[in-house]
Amino acid sequence: MVGPMSIAITGATGQLGRLVIADLLAAGVPADQITAVARDRDKAADLVARGVRLHVADYDRPDTFAGAFRPEDRVLLISGTDLGRRTAQHATVIDAAKAAGVAQLAYTSVFGGPAADFRLVAEHLETEQLIRDSGLPYTFLRNNWYTDAPQFTGDLAGIIKRGAIVNSVFADSRIATAPRADYAAAAAVVLTSDGHLNKAYELSGDTAWTFVEFAAEVTRLSGTTVVHTYVPPQEQKATLTAAGVPDSIADILVEVDDAINRGKLAGTPGELSRLIGRPTTPIADTIAAALASTSS
Repeated sequence: MVGPMSIAITGATGQLGRLVIADLLAAGVPADQITAVARDRDKAADLVARGVRLHVADYDRPDTFAGAFRPEDRVLLISGTDLGRRTAQHATVIDAAKAAGVAQLAYTSVFGGPAADFRLVAEHLETEQLIRDSGLPYTFLRNNWYTDAPQFTGDLAGIIKRGAIVNSVFADSRIATAPRADYAAAAAVVLTSDGHLNKAYELSGDTAWTFVEFAAEVTRLSGTTVVHTYVPPQEQKATLTAAGVPDSIADILVEVDDAINRGKLAGTPGELSRLIGRPTTPIADTIAAALASTSS
């Protein structure tokens, strides 16, 4: 870790934000040198109790970011979840960071960057360009999918209950995921060490897996047979919308399946394991941890 620093994390009470803050504290960053930027004061109460500074701000209210950042800050902008509105929301943070003249603006982008060609990527690429245009020293953390996302182990109990993983991904198509904790560890590294300015990191798991392999591993570890079932994109979209997913979001999710089929999320450049100084967490370990949490 480099010398004295101050670090600000947006979206600090989300799953990734909390993991990053935990890693920063474990790395020895003083709690009072970490600023958690969050919309809900109550949700940040546990962070404040640990001595972390709190700045209450809302992406949709630029005025709330006044005073959020300091010139010496290394800022992590965790991408928002409000699809279709994220570029404008991120611009609010970028403008505040530029006004403060922060030392670093790191951003959780998407794996592949400009090489990715599906709609979910558009807001990430727009945000990257806004950051470049700001003139601030940047670090792009282009994260692949999270192994513990809802479509993977995040809904493991549901997958086991149904006995199937159903999507429009081919049996032999691969995706190189890693759990949130691995991506959080990488973020903590680029915020607490030198040599990462004006760089983009393509972050993914060390091993790309298929949904057939995923189902087999769930079967082995749970003792309950789970299979992967391919359905055509139109059928997958119908299933999603019937479950209450908005039409526009269903289109995006089906398009991600197509991106997986085209190998867009299968790359294993090894940059995540190099940043965190260890192999990425195997999918079997993430499945086992999810099983343990559901049985406890």
